[in-house]
Amino acid sequence: MTVERYEANREARTVILDRLRTALDDRPKPPPVRRAYRRERPAGLDVVGRFAERVADYEATVLRVYDAQDLLSAASDLLREAGVSRLAVPTGSRLAWLTRLGVELVVDSPPLDNDALGEIDAVATGCALAIAETGTIVLDTGPDQGRRALTLLPDYHLCVVRADQVVGTVPEAVARLNPRRPQTWISGPSATSDIELERVEGVHGPRTLHVLLTG
Repeated sequence: MTVERYEANREARTVILDRLRTALDDRPKPPPVRRAYRRERPAGLDVVGRFAERVADYEATVLRVYDAQDLLSAASDLLREAGVSRLAVPTGSRLAWLTRLGVELVVDSPPLDNDALGEIDAVATGCALAIAETGTIVLDTGPDQGRRALTLLPDYHLCVVRADQVVGTVPEAVARLNPRRPQTWISGPSATSDIELERVEGVHGPRTLHVLLTG
């Protein structure tokens, strides 16, 4: 879109909105929206345990690990069982331990094109945070997450979630996230249903999601 076209569209939008405001000026003002919904986790809730349960409900695999050796062992087992030989990773050092897994690491630098990403067996990332109430993982292109395409095109996603990244509710998550960063919200592996309600996996993202919950 050219600059001239953009400015013309913006002016047209302003004119339309001004006309709507004028037309509605003599109407009663709507009542304020009530926002009394729960914003924080219930007292005593095991958010990490709840998150693990909800992730499993989405037909994802989640493993709890407590130290570096457990993390390496669990990741190695999952990748071997999935037949992964080439693993895409974002730039940065937080996932440097993946070099010890015995698979070929393909660093997304310079950025891999879509065809190359589609041929990669799997991707491994961290996350921005996770939500216990919904079993959702949120990525915001942080240093251990990479760009959005990196986690959408490969068929397998191995995601590392630290226990201290798990919050109780969606409002808690939204309050922590930077709205200016691009976000991807993941609730289980990609799946949808066709017109006959047949489940189809891997349409909008990875067919397989494995989560390593650390700490």
